[in-house]
Amino acid sequence: MSPPQAWMPTLPTPSWSSCRSTKSHIKYTCLPLQAIINISKKGKTVIFSIHQPRYSIFRQFDHLTLMNKGEIIYAGAADKAIIYFEDLGYKCEPFNNPADFFLDVTNGTIRPHKSSNNISEKCSSSEEMVDNENPLAVMYRKSPYFTKLKDRLTEISDGLDPEVTKGDKIGYATPFYYQLLLVSGRTIRNILRNPQTSYAQLFLNIFFGILVGLIYYQIPHTLPEALQNRTGAFFFLVINMVFGNLSAVELFVSERELFIHENSSGFYRTSAYFLSKVFADLIPNRILPVFIFSAIPYFMMGLKPEVEAFFLYCVTMSMVSLSAVSLAFLVSASVGSFAMANILIALPYVFMMVFGGFLVNLNSMLSGLSWLKWASIFRYGYNALAINELKDQVFTDNLTRVTGDMYLDHQEIDRSAWGFWENQVALAGIMFVCLILAYVQLCRINRWK
Repeated sequence: MSPPQAWMPTLPTPSWSSCRSTKSHIKYTCLPLQAIINISKKGKTVIFSIHQPRYSIFRQFDHLTLMNKGEIIYAGAADKAIIYFEDLGYKCEPFNNPADFFLDVTNGTIRPHKSSNNISEKCSSSEEMVDNENPLAVMYRKSPYFTKLKDRLTEISDGLDPEVTKGDKIGYATPFYYQLLLVSGRTIRNILRNPQTSYAQLFLNIFFGILVGLIYYQIPHTLPEALQNRTGAFFFLVINMVFGNLSAVELFVSERELFIHENSSGFYRTSAYFLSKVFADLIPNRILPVFIFSAIPYFMMGLKPEVEAFFLYCVTMSMVSLSAVSLAFLVSASVGSFAMANILIALPYVFMMVFGGFLVNLNSMLSGLSWLKWASIFRYGYNALAINELKDQVFTDNLTRVTGDMYLDHQEIDRSAWGFWENQVALAGIMFVCLILAYVQLCRINRWK
């Protein structure tokens, strides 16, 4: 158990308190000293602040590190510290608390007693003193305690990740997969402790799924409702999938300061943090709710009762959701303000909706603006849903017979097998480009302000 620096000024906190976070509340539980020692011996790290510990607490310390003016003046066994300073000429009076004695030594309140072992003489005999150099630190560097500590650190560094020794770059003491495992575990625990977002995402998907199903309940095959209601439902579904991912803009903004602190301190790689957050957010909040949302309105609207058609429908909805949330990740990684993130994510969503092919005929637009349709998540999602549902369908009324293929040709939508998967590839491309740019933005964050 490594002792806290009791001789350094700290906030007055309870001597035996440990902070434990339970869900969204912080509970302070007073534990006996022996319980804390037992926890540390089981391989757990115990961090607590203590001010001027009494002797019964101090004697439990295994290792002691003393610092003065930013330099180490002793680091070694706690029970050898008094002997070390007595060899330098300092005397711990009877009944004096060792912690108070070390404070007096570091503050210069007491002086060495033995003139023959005077610390200044030892310093001058061992090496030439530099102006304003701390004599206590000089003596420690000449002691066997320092040699032992240096050898121990050398042994530890030999087993570190090779990146640790790469010049002046940040080194990592653990491999990538270990960092990814720990950071992912922490992210999952945070989600489990604060499940409100996941519950809200699931509830909203169920609610809107039922709402869409009721609005477009059992769409008939008679004109004009057959085409009008189906195309309207497709665009409404895509809108819900895209704007339902606005909550993703908070992912990196909320932990920006924590990420900067831990990443700049060399705790983990940017890639490990990025992948852990992406995977932990996508699976519980973006993928599972999408399948629930997709299944509810599909059967309520009475779309194609074919397994293949339903599967392709779910694939399309998932790709729309993933591409939209990837764009939200990019915005979240690029700004440090939640308000600014909301503004920046709304602009591309609205432009994509306008150039989605449903609100306006893209062929009638100015040539200087029509190219924006190639970056529209709405367009690719809408086209894929239309191809999957309308292809080979026949809609009639008393006088007219219209096929879904005729409507697709009129809208210049490629209804071939490649035409459907072309939209999926485009959505996947948008997703990967946005994720790569989001990772680049995380790497570009200024960590040394």
